[in-house]
Amino acid sequence: MNKNKSNSILGMAFFGPALVLLTVFLFIPMVLTVIYSFTDYFALSPQNTHFTGLRNFEKIFGDELFVKSFLNTVKFVVIIVPLQCLGALGLALLINKVTYCKKYFKVAFFVPVVMSLAVVSTLWMQIYSPEGIINTILANFGIEAQPFIHSANQALPSIAIMSVWQGMGYQMIIFLGGLQAINPALYEAAEMDHASAWQQFKDITLPELKPLCVFVFITVTIGAFRMIVQPMVMTGGGPSNSTYTIVYDIYETGTVNWEIGLASAMAVVFVIFVIILTIIQNVLTKDKEEKK
Repeated sequence: MNKNKSNSILGMAFFGPALVLLTVFLFIPMVLTVIYSFTDYFALSPQNTHFTGLRNFEKIFGDELFVKSFLNTVKFVVIIVPLQCLGALGLALLINKVTYCKKYFKVAFFVPVVMSLAVVSTLWMQIYSPEGIINTILANFGIEAQPFIHSANQALPSIAIMSVWQGMGYQMIIFLGGLQAINPALYEAAEMDHASAWQQFKDITLPELKPLCVFVFITVTIGAFRMIVQPMVMTGGGPSNSTYTIVYDIYETGTVNWEIGLASAMAVVFVIFVIILTIIQNVLTKDKEEKK
């Protein structure tokens, strides 16, 4: 009995600090966000806070800037998710076939992941500049310089491509681990049956990687919805609010305009949307697995 008590005390000693930190920095802010979303809480005069019901939610859905930031975020997700998932899988397949310098390629493609997004964004601002390397290459082919992040039509896709380059290495490592876990005997049996490379990929590689594909797809989607650093550093939400995202709008409303109640309502709507999207993704992938 004493031994069980000592084990419980020891376990709480290790778990306690983490629980306190989670409570202070995660659970309490989550509860306060929900509470503040139903008030007109203004950070500079918190004593004048009143309960407003659903007025904040009515206000944000009638706000053209919020609607545009939401649509911009959806566009960003639509661009980045397929490119990053397919690109990471392609890199993993290529590196898995390499016999020499495999560690070098792993490190080379993973380095952008550990770099600060602010640093990467600043670097790509130079790459996208009128005198940058991309426009220099285009000029050699007789193509006129492109505005990229200085154009309302090109800014969002340009930031999305940069984000794909920056984050692809992480998903590549995940896929590479899955590829190396596949039993080589499956491929040997397929070769004996004279299966082509495409047939081996379709009938062996993809089914074996399916759980990882679902995991990567969901994590990339959630990560894409949280985009804020890239437009903040590269464009400031412009030009013409074309790169203004929902998280950027929440940040501006809460920390620049000090409208904590309104920002909290935006955050609640954002979280509910992401939860619904994640549930839909899980249901769709689950149905496909059951059919198979």
